[in-house]
Amino acid sequence: MQTETIPIKKLHKDAIIPTYGTEFSAGADLYACIEHTISIAPQETILIPTGIALEIPVGYVGLIYARSGLATKRGIAPANKVSVIDSDYRGELMIPLHNHSTIPEEIAPKERIAQIIFTPYRKGIFQETDELNHTNRETGGFGSTGKF
Repeated sequence: MQTETIPIKKLHKDAIIPTYGTEFSAGADLYACIEHTISIAPQETILIPTGIALEIPVGYVGLIYARSGLATKRGIAPANKVSVIDSDYRGELMIPLHNHSTIPEEIAPKERIAQIIFTPYRKGIFQETDELNHTNRETGGFGSTGKF
């Protein structure tokens, strides 16, 4: 397993440094840095601060995903499904949580609200062409490969 040092800055004294739940967890838990419980109405989205900023190494991206328990048991997940944190961003990580349920849900101070995974990426160099290589699939779109 490869590791990278991620410099982190607490922007608030009560901010919690991300933690891994187990030795083999891919995602590090991000915590709500709020003073009071926040209620999220059904179908509402609220930005939740984490109180931290990161220095993600060049060549890496931070991807913020839902926590499975929060999403499946309470219907709370990031509004944009996956947040992309570029290596040159130095602002506070803010998590746009959306309540997909039919009842108000509460986020408590220091609650684990999302998880971040750091992954290397490659940039594409776009080269215009008149033709693309042919494949068996060609232009078949959504559902074109059949059911299993």
